[in-house]
Amino acid sequence: MTKNVGRIDKIIRISAGLIIGALGLYYQSWWGLLGLVLVFTALVGWCPLYCPFKMKTNK
Repeated sequence: MTKNVGRIDKIIRISAGLIIGALGLYYQSWWGLLGLVLVFTALVGWCPLYCPFKMKTNK
């Protein structure tokens, strides 16, 4: 499992994940779990959706 998420991508994922997670908690919606996925992929540095398309945002 090689890392395919770059620095700017991580910042965007963490920011969006925290916002979506907070909104999910506020509105008591299951969509907040999507925020957890974004934060997890940012912290791990690997996104499974990038693999089939051979994408990398890191150097």
